[in-house]
Amino acid sequence: MHYLEPRFLIEVFGVIGVIAIVFAESGLFFGFFLPGDSLLFTAGLFASQGYFSITILLIGCIVAAIGGDSVGYAFGRRVGPALFTKDNSFFFNKNHITRAHAFYEKYGTKTIFLARFVPVVRTFAPIVAGVAGMKYKTFILWNMFGGFVWVLSMLGAGFIIGYSIPGIESYLHYIVLGIIILSFIPIGYEYLKVRRNNGV
Repeated sequence: MHYLEPRFLIEVFGVIGVIAIVFAESGLFFGFFLPGDSLLFTAGLFASQGYFSITILLIGCIVAAIGGDSVGYAFGRRVGPALFTKDNSFFFNKNHITRAHAFYEKYGTKTIFLARFVPVVRTFAPIVAGVAGMKYKTFILWNMFGGFVWVLSMLGAGFIIGYSIPGIESYLHYIVLGIIILSFIPIGYEYLKVRRNNGV
């Protein structure tokens, strides 16, 4: 079993681990590779089987999602445009920042909400908002709204499906794979659109 698989992460680190990963993936630039969507969904499945308290998970993950974005925003405000000239490294790829910036340019303040549902962009959008100087009052409103809806939808979907279908754990790997594929559909769509616009 791969160490980044949601089930493995949950079994080893439990509720605290889920909350910590949601925090890191929401706003720490090295957290972009963490499986936020599938992790929340799988945690919801586990909660439906009585392994965790869904209430603690829900509250903890919402707070972590909002807090992670806020840290990302503060980092962007502190570092500023210099971030776009930073050299690539193992934990940092300039292309992620550029892509998040293009997303921000297209959707404006709504980016903070919409990016919650797009892997990788979700991590870098609050950083770009900080670099761009978005007003904190505007940022925190979209941040709270997006964090609440994202966590509630992912955890809730896992919990409801797990509660409704007996023996769901037997199909867990297939379900998680499906969530991962669905998570990358927006990325694939944007990639194809860019190629089409560039005449590739």
